[in-house]
Amino acid sequence: MGVSTLRVTLSEADIRSLVKGDTDEDRALAAYRLCRRIDQPDISDQERGFAHDILRLVTTSAAERVRRALAVTLKASPNLPPDVAAKLARDIEAIALPVLEHSPSLTDADLVEILEAAEPVRQLAIANRASLSEAVTDAICTHGAEVVVSTALRNGGAAFSEGGMGTALARFPTSIEIEAAMVDRPFLPLGVSEKLAARLTGQMFDRLVERHQLPPQLAIDLSTSTRERASIDLIAQAGQQADLVRFTQQLNLNGRLTPSFVVRALCQGEVRLVEHALAEMAGIPHGKAWLLVHDGGILGLRAIFDRAGMPPNLYPAFRAAIDVLHETEFDGGEDDKVRFRKRMIERVLTRFQSIPSDDLAYLLDKLDYVRAETLAEASPEPNPPAQLRRTA
Repeated sequence: MGVSTLRVTLSEADIRSLVKGDTDEDRALAAYRLCRRIDQPDISDQERGFAHDILRLVTTSAAERVRRALAVTLKASPNLPPDVAAKLARDIEAIALPVLEHSPSLTDADLVEILEAAEPVRQLAIANRASLSEAVTDAICTHGAEVVVSTALRNGGAAFSEGGMGTALARFPTSIEIEAAMVDRPFLPLGVSEKLAARLTGQMFDRLVERHQLPPQLAIDLSTSTRERASIDLIAQAGQQADLVRFTQQLNLNGRLTPSFVVRALCQGEVRLVEHALAEMAGIPHGKAWLLVHDGGILGLRAIFDRAGMPPNLYPAFRAAIDVLHETEFDGGEDDKVRFRKRMIERVLTRFQSIPSDDLAYLLDKLDYVRAETLAEASPEPNPPAQLRRTA
């Protein structure tokens, strides 16, 4: 078949200009005309096949300006061949971004592969597509930057799985933007609602309850009991953080650095988290906080405890916990951290006899969750109902 079959809007001279034009501008103009012709409804299958062959040739050897003309003109066209779309999507940013955001010719497999290794600007283009399958949003939740995940969550055409949302919450445990984007979605799986209820406070919590019709009593239960489990998860995550300064700053900004959180972290043996938490709350460098926390005398710990705004009536318990921590070591065996936490809590409780009963009740209420968690980790048997205040 000859090139004359494309003559309605594309002449043989245009095709020659496309392949052998004197300037990039000539070739770009010819590429634009070719793209317009491909999208004409009266083009035959033979003509379209011939045009596709020309596109493949151009995307392989043409200059940047010509490839950009193809990408911009056919970015939303269903007639862009999938292999050409995939090639353009991996080109330089100026060429790739329009295709990544708009092209229906890209497959989910293409998008997932690109998301796994792409820089945030390309991920963001994908997050803004008119529609996203669960396979693609799972990849966004697993590999995307925070702004990419929140953008996808605010995309009304994006479908999300419960697993994908759970991954996003685990990767960004202190992200207000991701939490807000989830709350604002039209539908949330119950499991995700429960995780959010454990993390949210104030107006955000109220919006969650109202938008997703959580029964009021369930919402109250989630906000009191599941919140404690979420704090334990945050403490566990702290041990995997390379930058505890930033981690504790984010916790503080989100209202998570509470006295009960610090006490709970201490009784789990996470002393580095406690040091950084007190440093953040007191507004002093970590090195200075370390010296005060581990001061062999009686003044250092009291000074940072007060400056951090910790409740004065909990100081005896905190002092006892620090003393026990200095006296207790990991044994190096299997599950040594679980056994350490169990010994730590048992020995701390024996030193709380001088604390007023109301303060002791408050502290034991916070330690219940640490003890329950320790028991669950130490035994494969179902966890019996904890009556921890009686045992104290």
